[in-house]
Amino acid sequence: MRAAQQASTAGHAAKQDHLTAHGAMMTVGEVDNARNGFDPTAMLTDWDTGEVTKRSDGRTVRTFEVTGEDKEIEIAPGVMFPAWTYNGRVPGPALRATEGDLLRIVFKNYGSHPHSMHFHGIHSARMDGVPGAGVIDPGEEFVYEFEAKPFGCHLYHCHALPLARHMHKGMYGLFVVDPDPARHPDMADVAKSRLLGTPENANWQEMAMVMNAFDTTFDGENEFYACNTVAHCYAKQPIKVDRNRPVRIYLVNVTEFDPINSFHLHANFFDYFDQGTTLTPTLKTVDLIMQCQAQRGILEFSFRDHEPGLYMFHAHQAEFTELGWVGMFDVVEAVS
Repeated sequence: MRAAQQASTAGHAAKQDHLTAHGAMMTVGEVDNARNGFDPTAMLTDWDTGEVTKRSDGRTVRTFEVTGEDKEIEIAPGVMFPAWTYNGRVPGPALRATEGDLLRIVFKNYGSHPHSMHFHGIHSARMDGVPGAGVIDPGEEFVYEFEAKPFGCHLYHCHALPLARHMHKGMYGLFVVDPDPARHPDMADVAKSRLLGTPENANWQEMAMVMNAFDTTFDGENEFYACNTVAHCYAKQPIKVDRNRPVRIYLVNVTEFDPINSFHLHANFFDYFDQGTTLTPTLKTVDLIMQCQAQRGILEFSFRDHEPGLYMFHAHQAEFTELGWVGMFDVVEAVS
């Protein structure tokens, strides 16, 4: 009994003191999520599946409404950034569809500069979101139409010029295409586990994570690094994880002005699906992966054999970690 009490007390102390885990090198205070209009914790599971209709031939049509807007956001306590956004948030909405869906993305530019939506997927040249094919001026509207393929973890971003500035200012987001199990009969169970809305998928704890950074002085060097925009957000508010259910992370790197970002998981290893376009891992049992800008992938792991507690994750560039890109998984017996 005494040992159990000591363990409980030690665990409580560890949770109370988790902010010292990286030398207490982090921002002081809290960001006003309500003023920002988005919450990094809610972003983890906030999938935009659009409006679904059926054509006369039975094919699924999925329509998304996206706006381009200028908006000042708080990226660290008291630090404001003049962003260009999709739907008023950075990153933009995490769009999710099923392989084979016909997609219609209605893009309206309410911003002060020309903008577009370039999707990493397969589509025609006229739907590419580059100058002459979907870049529109303020006040204009464009409808991108294409089939959702291939399945995987993709992204979208503005491709107006100068490209570095449009992306760095916040115009990017996750674009996930779930596999259609009927198209993959040899691995139908795996495909079902990725298909949002299935019982197999409900067993997973899925998260959308976008690694990004901000050059607040506009000198081509980043002052703050983050996952889902707000520096140190998941260090100050650890992410609750049920130790009995597996975790799947859809991860994309959109960091500008640095050639590579990374993801390192403490005290555990994961399987990695580069680009997410395979149903078998491209890397097995690793604890660190690197991504160049626009690279992305799916991470799968479990804490089933771990004791409850706080487990760190972060970029393995120490500078990035200390300037904001670090967090904790709060592994518990069950998430209420």
